[in-house]
Amino acid sequence: MNTIDNILSRNSTPRLVEPIPSKDELEVVYQCALRAPDHAWLRPWRFIEVSGKGLDKLSNAFENTASALGDNLPERLLKYKSLPYRAPLIIVIVSDIKEHSKVPPIEQKLSAAAATQNMLLALHDLGFGAIWRTGKVSFNEVISKELELPKSNEVIGYLYIGTPDGRQKKIPELKSEEFVTVWE
Repeated sequence: MNTIDNILSRNSTPRLVEPIPSKDELEVVYQCALRAPDHAWLRPWRFIEVSGKGLDKLSNAFENTASALGDNLPERLLKYKSLPYRAPLIIVIVSDIKEHSKVPPIEQKLSAAAATQNMLLALHDLGFGAIWRTGKVSFNEVISKELELPKSNEVIGYLYIGTPDGRQKKIPELKSEEFVTVWE
């Protein structure tokens, strides 16, 4: 698939099943992530690959995070506990912030986001489905502690990955003029 067709046809896929990418395919996905724009070559991203029994560990981390953040209703905790089982593979996206006089933390987070987009495009090109999820279990110190991350790290989201299951949602047709201002 050429780059433009890949970008224009990529879609978030909420229903995902086995099979997942092979180790070799995941290596391609990670190599694509590592090509993200990266001012000063800080490499401000880390990835945690979660599958199999690892989903149980992530499930407990989600439940503990929700509880610590005050979402203690039993049905809500059950919801958070079940979230990781919506896909056979999850990659936790971590922004690894480094002290640098010319590269502020927001720029480093944007680099991690660009790495994530590269991963989504690579997965699509390889024929897999994925969706980038965030929510209560992102952007807080509680989940970082649950995942045993250093203080300089922040979870910015999760890529749920697998083979698309069922009909895909329609890609909306957007008009660029609604988003672009031209100065001539």
